[in-house]
Amino acid sequence: MYVPKGYRPQDPSWAIDAVRSNPLAVLVSSGDGSPYATHLPVILDTSTLDAGTGETGLEGVTFLGHLNRQNPHWNHLASGQRALLIFQGPHSYITPSVYEVSPAAPTWNFVSVHAQGSLEVIDDPAGTLDIIKATVAAYESDFGSDWDMAHSLDYFDELLPGVGAFRLKADSVQGMFKLSQEKTPEVRSRVVHALDASGSTTKQTLAATMRAYT
Repeated sequence: MYVPKGYRPQDPSWAIDAVRSNPLAVLVSSGDGSPYATHLPVILDTSTLDAGTGETGLEGVTFLGHLNRQNPHWNHLASGQRALLIFQGPHSYITPSVYEVSPAAPTWNFVSVHAQGSLEVIDDPAGTLDIIKATVAAYESDFGSDWDMAHSLDYFDELLPGVGAFRLKADSVQGMFKLSQEKTPEVRSRVVHALDASGSTTKQTLAATMRAYT
């Protein structure tokens, strides 16, 4: 991903937060001469975070994910294969009408993180279940209500034959935070105000992101 200098994360926590806040990733890999892309839940292996390097703090970190084994994509995944994970954060069209300056041009503000690395396909049921349990624990903590999975583990075992799990150790990670950094503080403030006043939850989330990172 091409990331102009002004849109790069100024602190590794930016990219880490973006991944954790937007964990429905797109896994992209090749097969039969064509690319495969699957939307799937992904979490960070927190035990590897201390080893993270680079401007995103995510190079060297391991990502954990799973998908339906009936998905043809699964049949084209192999250990050692290169793959890409794409995490998309809040985004919105920005109309020049909010700039109150002329001439002007519209743009699109967004947050995105791309992580490339080597896949490890998990073949054993115990390893797959560990990733499922870790995923549930992470999402319940961040987005749920601390639901206790203990009473559903037998049900998880029933579902296990249909689940394909993997690890991806990232060796190249780019984060792009395109949030009107090239504009004056006054113009950025007007953009944030317009997004906040839009009534759109997505735009309001983008406004909060702009306040946090610019």
